[in-house]
Amino acid sequence: MSDLVVVLTALNLEYAAVREHLADVELRRHGAGTRFEIGHVPESRCRVALGLTGVGNQSAAVLAERAIQSFEPAAVVFTGIAGALWDGISLGDVVVADRVYAYQGGTSEDDGLKGRPRTWETSHAVSQVAHHLERTGTWTRRLGEGIDAPTVRFGAIAAGEIVQNSRVSREARWIREHFNDATAIEMEAAGIAQAGHLNSAPVAIIRGISDRADGHKTTTNDANWQPRAAANAAAFAVELAAELVNESKEDVMAESKPGDISIGGGVTNTVSGGVVGQMGGVISGGTVHLSAGSQQASGPFDVVEALRELRALVDERHADGAIDEETHQDAVREVVTAEGALTAAPRAPKKALNALKRLSGLLADVTDVADKTKDLADAVQDLA
Repeated sequence: MSDLVVVLTALNLEYAAVREHLADVELRRHGAGTRFEIGHVPESRCRVALGLTGVGNQSAAVLAERAIQSFEPAAVVFTGIAGALWDGISLGDVVVADRVYAYQGGTSEDDGLKGRPRTWETSHAVSQVAHHLERTGTWTRRLGEGIDAPTVRFGAIAAGEIVQNSRVSREARWIREHFNDATAIEMEAAGIAQAGHLNSAPVAIIRGISDRADGHKTTTNDANWQPRAAANAAAFAVELAAELVNESKEDVMAESKPGDISIGGGVTNTVSGGVVGQMGGVISGGTVHLSAGSQQASGPFDVVEALRELRALVDERHADGAIDEETHQDAVREVVTAEGALTAAPRAPKKALNALKRLSGLLADVTDVADKTKDLADAVQDLA
């Protein structure tokens, strides 16, 4: 299981609220220009890839898809501000979505607009962790000195493409009639939820209430409450990310038993233009294939040495101008990550595989490097 969680926000102030909780932040650039910052959450094993989607469900969906494909995270968390749909919810409260409504779907007929919404439910596992954090209150340590802990609420969140600032408009009546249990309203959760669904990635939506969506949303009120609401939501979101990673680690440890690592007989290593071999894992009578038409390997495969050869090839292509400086730095980082994962005790082939996949995406247009990376990833895939 990955030790990385993708955290996305729509606004800069939301982004800044999350970034305050991260240490040793490094820039990671996607090939299409999207920039993520990767840092770790102090006093945890969780890493966070932080990204800015901009406003709206469409851009949120695209950037969430891009992040999931790039990082293969343990989960995706979207955090930021939202408007409250009911009285009794205080400004600054944190709302955790147990489901998301795309409320603007419908069909227009002679007798009026008929709703055709889409709904995504938060996974049971994510919901359980979020409820645990609310009960224990451990997340409040991230709020800072002198900050009163807000109420954490669980409920439906409605996501559309308009800024809702009325309780009596046509849209407000539509929401009240058809989505009467919605607690908060915003503009990105449906896109994030859809991206998570299509990629089988757990998604959590965490919102801080910055206004009441009742016609009293003003620049002055936003200046006062948006930073506070964003900070409250960020504190809960970061703690949730860390706990999700910690729980996945505990699950892996619980499933592993001393002496589980063994290599049975009859293992065949086959390769095209190279050699491959088995590493730590439960392997019995297995066969590793790198490509069709491969030939029998003549000796043991040293995966760490193969990674070092890959690093040398990356450096060579950088020297001859095929790889620019920034991409070269990102590529080297992935090779180092893969090598570290495969030399750790215990080994972490899944982490190495994720690094090799990211490397493959970075250097897809450098043919010899891409081919070598793919072959190595195929070998590690059978060990993950």
